[in-house]
Amino acid sequence: MNVALIVAAGRGTRFGGTIPKQYRELAGSPVIRYTIAAFCRHPQIDAVQVLIHPSDLKFYTDATSGLDLLPPLIGGNTRQESVLLGLEGIIDLNPRKVIIHDAVRPFVEQETISAVLNALDRVPCAIAGLKVADTLKQCGQPEGVKTIDRTGIVRAQTPQGFRYHDILAAHRQIHAANPLNLDMTDDAMVAEHAGMRIEVVPGTDDNFKITTEADLQRATAILERGHRETHTGWGFDSQPLRQGGHMTMCGIMLRPRAGMNTADRADIGLNAITRAVLGTVGGLREEPISGFTFRNIRFQNSEVLIRKAVSIVAMAGGKIEHIDLTLITDWEEITDSIADMVARSASLLSIPQGRVSIKCIETDDMGFFFRRDAIAAQCLATISYPADLPGQAPSRPSPAPSRRTAVADRIGS
Repeated sequence: MNVALIVAAGRGTRFGGTIPKQYRELAGSPVIRYTIAAFCRHPQIDAVQVLIHPSDLKFYTDATSGLDLLPPLIGGNTRQESVLLGLEGIIDLNPRKVIIHDAVRPFVEQETISAVLNALDRVPCAIAGLKVADTLKQCGQPEGVKTIDRTGIVRAQTPQGFRYHDILAAHRQIHAANPLNLDMTDDAMVAEHAGMRIEVVPGTDDNFKITTEADLQRATAILERGHRETHTGWGFDSQPLRQGGHMTMCGIMLRPRAGMNTADRADIGLNAITRAVLGTVGGLREEPISGFTFRNIRFQNSEVLIRKAVSIVAMAGGKIEHIDLTLITDWEEITDSIADMVARSASLLSIPQGRVSIKCIETDDMGFFFRRDAIAAQCLATISYPADLPGQAPSRPSPAPSRRTAVADRIGS
């Protein structure tokens, strides 16, 4: 059995405010919920045990509603004391591995958790860490500022993993020797003091500890960066045909053997794409889309309009994921030019060609399309936008599949 121990008993005095930082709201959910959910959904974690301050029970209960957890344990006056109480509290579970993590590191990656757990098959202790890229200076020396060799230096993070009985014995030993001076800043220091071999696995920059208001703002920005929603727009354009030398379709000049052209010399392919792209923006904007009405698109330069539409989408934070254009025609001059039309459309949209699909459909010898009285195009545009954060709260992380049945019997919950 592998158990995750989440340390959340601190008061966050450096952070300030009336609510401990682990319960502060981050884009609609408490910080601690994101942290706990990361371990609940990891397939190698069998149980999650959280250590809390006795004054925080109501905060904790509200923050973890619906998550599959062991009943919380009360922490101590220091981090080290809290971890020892947590280790003692899960002794009846007899776990093989325990992974310890700070409650205020909400962006721990699943790959990091896996790397720490897997390393414990080789060594008794494994921690996440980042190599130091900056030059290090030591201040306050008699000779003034001194440069420190950064070779082999890493910034220690959590999660930190241990073979359970080894770390429990190490904590007990230090507590018995000096119970009133529990000032080790992480559990790897306890392992180091006990002479354990420690392996460092790669951490991530996003797995930072929320300590200040600026850190909370950074965390919000990370969620905004990853939280997007998909909008779909539909566009249609049709034009009567007349005798004329050439036709432009998706930016490519064609010369149909019938010598036909659209009545307004409009590019119906680009116009359909433009309408579809603009159709995804309306829900994000209250003001009119400057310079556009869907009625006047056909009377303007199609390439200018599609570039303007792309600009409007970009200003709204949109990313064009896919364009699916259907041309209602079976003219060989058009079907033979699809590759060129894809390339030109992708260029105008500033996206890879793989995100543009253009196809033709047969008219089955019927209607004004078959009689070549008219030609038409329709398009679906799929575009992702940032969700409306923090004004619109995202759904809370989903609870993990239940694993509590097996462990509940052991702890009498």
